[in-house]
Amino acid sequence: MKSALGGAAAVAAGGGGLAGAVAGGAEAAEGGGATKDPSDELLLWYRTPAADWEREALPIGNGALGAMVFGTLASERLQFNEKTLWTGGPGSREGYDFGNWRAARPGALDAVRAELDEKGRLAPDAVAGELGQARRGYGAHQTFGDLHIDMPGTPDAPDTSYRRSLDLGQSLATVTYDRQQASHRREFFASYPDGVIVGRLSATRAAQVTCTLRYTSPRADFTAKAAGDRITVRGELADNKLVFEAQIRVVHRRGTRTAHADGSVTVTGADHVWFVLAAGTAYADTYPDYRGDDPHAAITRTVDAAVAKGHDALRARHLRDHRALFDRVALDIGQAPPGDVPTDQLLKQYTGGATAADRALEALFFQYGRYLLIASSRAGSLPANLQGVWNNSTTPPWSADYHTNINLQMNYWLAEAANLPETTAPYDRFVEALRAPGRRTAKEMFGSRGWVVHNETNPYGFTGVHDWSTAFWFPEAAAWLTAQLYEHYRFGGSTDYLRSTAYPAMKEAAEFWLDNLRTDPRDGTLVVTPSYSPEHGDFTAGGAMAQQIVHDLLSNTLEAARTLGESPAFRAELEQAIGALDPGLRVGSWGQLQEWKADLDDKGDDHRHVSHLYALHPGRQIEPGSRWAEAAKVSLTARGDGGTGWSKAWKINFWARLRDGDHAHKMLGEQLKSSTLPNLWDTHPPFQIDGNFGATSGVVEMLLQSQHDVIEVLPALPTGWPEGSVRGLRARGGATVDIEWSGGRARRIVVRAARTRELTVRSGLLSGGQRTFKARAGQRYTFE
Repeated sequence: MKSALGGAAAVAAGGGGLAGAVAGGAEAAEGGGATKDPSDELLLWYRTPAADWEREALPIGNGALGAMVFGTLASERLQFNEKTLWTGGPGSREGYDFGNWRAARPGALDAVRAELDEKGRLAPDAVAGELGQARRGYGAHQTFGDLHIDMPGTPDAPDTSYRRSLDLGQSLATVTYDRQQASHRREFFASYPDGVIVGRLSATRAAQVTCTLRYTSPRADFTAKAAGDRITVRGELADNKLVFEAQIRVVHRRGTRTAHADGSVTVTGADHVWFVLAAGTAYADTYPDYRGDDPHAAITRTVDAAVAKGHDALRARHLRDHRALFDRVALDIGQAPPGDVPTDQLLKQYTGGATAADRALEALFFQYGRYLLIASSRAGSLPANLQGVWNNSTTPPWSADYHTNINLQMNYWLAEAANLPETTAPYDRFVEALRAPGRRTAKEMFGSRGWVVHNETNPYGFTGVHDWSTAFWFPEAAAWLTAQLYEHYRFGGSTDYLRSTAYPAMKEAAEFWLDNLRTDPRDGTLVVTPSYSPEHGDFTAGGAMAQQIVHDLLSNTLEAARTLGESPAFRAELEQAIGALDPGLRVGSWGQLQEWKADLDDKGDDHRHVSHLYALHPGRQIEPGSRWAEAAKVSLTARGDGGTGWSKAWKINFWARLRDGDHAHKMLGEQLKSSTLPNLWDTHPPFQIDGNFGATSGVVEMLLQSQHDVIEVLPALPTGWPEGSVRGLRARGGATVDIEWSGGRARRIVVRAARTRELTVRSGLLSGGQRTFKARAGQRYTFE
């Protein structure tokens, strides 16, 4: 069996006992060494250029900037984005009101609640007619434009020498081909430490690189000027006057360079050409104006500093930065290199995990999710949106915004357990920025304390509703958003983070619900009313998902309050509410976990949302083997294995939490077979990145779980992965775990502790099935 483990040096005690602590230095983010995956095949590659942005182009990114590489021969195309280039918001020509705070008819909310008490359920259109409001100036993410690199004399059609690839381990997009007795190479990367996109064109013979760099955009709101080696693109969005700028500097070895009046730059007869690109806007995440400094000075400094470092230094810094994150986790599930099979063909030939080539695709897909999160979510930028950071449109699907009825949260399910905790920094900052407008919405729409946000939001603090009847009302969103903050604490254990970042947002979200829960006349419990199970069914009081999310929030907030020594009065308020709260868990007439408080579920319902299983995943109310787990299984079975890409990804996680690894694996296969594009992007359709992130999370859940404060090793290992190993997964409680298995059973477990505390490991490898021990920070513990 190949091993992805880092070679722990302890001699094991017999009977699956604790081998002892082996002293070792603290490792970055509790990760392991820099060993790559055993297959060394973490490569997407193709024999033809990309003809379609969504299906075929390859993504690079540094969090704030993203680009799609096409690999077209005669004219290379880099479509690029900057996260903050958004229409709408303050200054929008449509007007903007953040949360349509005063738009609802006075008393409308109380009237809807009273009608629900009387009738039990209301059609979405009826509720939207009372509470929905048209949005103004919501805006949309914008493509920044395209950088074209024209290569005169290069044929349009590729020959057999052509290869286009994306190396996940190095975050490098590469195009290679032969022409005029020379091998040509293009390489592109997006550097986080230097804040630029970098490209280099070279050939094995001297003076073979001739190219023209030019910028285009689907909008006419810019000017492009060239002077010397610099192209400057500058403008302001017509909708909201947001200033934006991009600069490209072009460097060459030998040959000549010419700047043109049309804003392009030509290099002729060079040995190689390389460029740096930086872009930004005057956006700032500060309520209420959301404007900061003009970006010109900062972009100029960034571009000039990058050029001064030189290409090789930029590349080396980029590789060190990326690999420090990416290389923490290695996965071997018995995959074998697929040979000379390009990725699009590997996807077409996928049979569901039956072959070593299938497992190679599964392992690649797992690591692709980690790659995409690194590329689209780094400190200093906005969080990953519905499309990460990649968007080629001025009117993208759903504005390429932040849907908070699952999608934004799902983007970060993998971050902690897949050993990328740094990627949550933009999410934390985004949640913090929502609190100020969310407080006003809570006060003026609900007359309550705390903060709230509904079904979706944008970078301009939109916290209100709109008028799409089946997707407008979701005041539980703020509560769900805070769950990721608390997860970050549960994994890392920093009470400083809990006190400064997580708890303030959690407390205010809890205050909102302490003020907005209502007594249900049916049984006297506290319920959310009106409640709506996302995009499905009627409005009711006490819907399962709403109750489960609020239970999760109040319970997490109470735990945090006790940890931090919060005032006894507030803790008592939480305890009283939790004691009276309907938990949102009940078994219906055909054994299902009910989606609504009344038994309204239909056995034939195969809706893509399975929202009432929140307590199973990502929540933790439901424990394996409980009657609730059995009821959840009945519901999940009835919903079937269909759905859109993100829905299938969620089902991977559900089945893993139910300890059914084979069904989880089947759902991974269903996602790959019918909801994955040739460039391995997930499709709703259209492209939504949450499915990629959710699938990676699901693979982790098959191999390691810790939601109930026990490190569960291989809780849902599928029979299709009988031999394998994984290195670098994280568990709650401050531990990183490596596992080797054979014959479907763990053979070796290594636990590295980041904190001094008691840990419990559960595995069939251990005598009695589990072991509890006092772990010391920085020490390693081996079981075999």
